[in-house]
Amino acid sequence: MSPALYQTRSRSEVPSDVADAGVLRVVSDSRTPVFLTVHASGRRRYGYWQPYDSVTKRGGCYVALPTTECDRLYSGGRTTLGDPLVDPAKTTYRVWPARSPVVPVRIPVAPRPAVAVARALAA
Repeated sequence: MSPALYQTRSRSEVPSDVADAGVLRVVSDSRTPVFLTVHASGRRRYGYWQPYDSVTKRGGCYVALPTTECDRLYSGGRTTLGDPLVDPAKTTYRVWPARSPVVPVRIPVAPRPAVAVARALAA
């Protein structure tokens, strides 16, 4: 058999829009506060606390999010950072979904034909 049949896709081969959507879903969940930690060495790590679930017996730990996807969302204006909490070894920011300002929609009003006809007749 061909070795190509046994190849699997790595995490880096997942389309970026799918990965971005998953990260943005986690960031947008108000029950899951996401934080960015920037260490003194420059290392960046995005993550959140996953509470313990007694049904699935999973959780009770920190979960790291993919840094490249989180940085892409931040540079694209999809997420924002809160006020920094500075420590000698690291700086921590709360990550928030960006609130895009709603541009007011102006609906053009067409002149009413009856008014234009009445003005023409009156002249």
